[in-house]
Amino acid sequence: MGLMDKITGRAKKAAGDLAGDSSLRRQGRDEERKGEAKDELAQTQETADAKAEEVSNLERRT
Repeated sequence: MGLMDKITGRAKKAAGDLAGDSSLRRQGRDEERKGEAKDELAQTQETADAKAEEVSNLERRT
């Protein structure tokens, strides 16, 4: 999910390093963090969905 953000972030960081542009490097770092946050959110949502299904299955048994 956040893979594209991570990839573009790394590319911007590298470009910022090569050009000596701290602003571009910062943008890249922020974009990478955004990608990581999206991945964490997706993982958390999957865990919540699994727990909701588990609760639903337990309720059906009782």
